[in-house]
Amino acid sequence: METDKYKNLRYRLMETNSWPLKYMFKFITPNEDGKVEQIKILLPANGKLSFKHTENLKHVSITCVAWMESADQIVEITEKVDGIDGVIVL
Repeated sequence: METDKYKNLRYRLMETNSWPLKYMFKFITPNEDGKVEQIKILLPANGKLSFKHTENLKHVSITCVAWMESADQIVEITEKVDGIDGVIVL
């Protein structure tokens, strides 16, 4: 179920004609209730993960760089992570 907020992302990704491509997912999440683990589960297993905490440790920035096969894959992962309460998609 694609929402309007991802139509632009899908369009930009589909303009790329060199698949697979290396894509960087970036999210910010509250550092609570296992949210980091919830996000990690949804990200590609072959991705390179990095984390950065805010100074007060209340939030975590999660970056994942992975080879992706299609725009659909990227949008699907982004939508699932965006469904987690409190997560900001960058």
